[in-house]
Amino acid sequence: MLEQISINPKLFYFLMFIPVFLVSIAFHEFAHAYFAYKLGDDTAKRVGRLTLNPFKHIDIIGTVLLPIASFASGIALIGWAKPVPINPDNFSNKRVGDGIVSFVGPFANLVLAFIFLVIAMVSPEISIANLNGREIFLSNLWRYGIYLNIFLFMFNLLPIPPLDGAYILHSIFYSRLTEKIISFGFAGSIILILFIYSPLWKYFNELIYVVLRIFLAPLT
Repeated sequence: MLEQISINPKLFYFLMFIPVFLVSIAFHEFAHAYFAYKLGDDTAKRVGRLTLNPFKHIDIIGTVLLPIASFASGIALIGWAKPVPINPDNFSNKRVGDGIVSFVGPFANLVLAFIFLVIAMVSPEISIANLNGREIFLSNLWRYGIYLNIFLFMFNLLPIPPLDGAYILHSIFYSRLTEKIISFGFAGSIILILFIYSPLWKYFNELIYVVLRIFLAPLT
């Protein structure tokens, strides 16, 4: 067992969030870049984004400043990666290719949630900290990885631009309506913010916890 230490609980959870967050967004963006490359678009590869190196996917605001501001203010830890550049015109079938590349990002987070689950199932219970008399175990890190990636999977499937779900919807249900949805631009971000602060967000979170309980069932 590792030597126990005493640190600020809030700081501890922030330090736990950072590596899991970086790995999760890198896996997500790499999946976009890899499948785009396989489908004929080398845009991401040419700018060095076909990599699992999280530092290549860092967005100064979304990956650095916003998480720090969230930590300092006490609100939920949130953030995003720098979007991988994709040129759908390079796909043999623009609409299908765009849908596939959009879907594999969230799907990569689902896969990563399974990986964290397997790690949690085979890892010994090692105490890594003692926070105000409460032991924190290494398995908490793996559980947090499961939660974060389930959240990223489901959140990115929301059909609100600029999230992947809007482009998946457009690919499957191609119409004038879905064309308008993906062309929302900045308005899409405003709609997304309104959704997050609306009563609907509560129900979305409840759905996440239903899925999370299913994932965590093998650990109980």
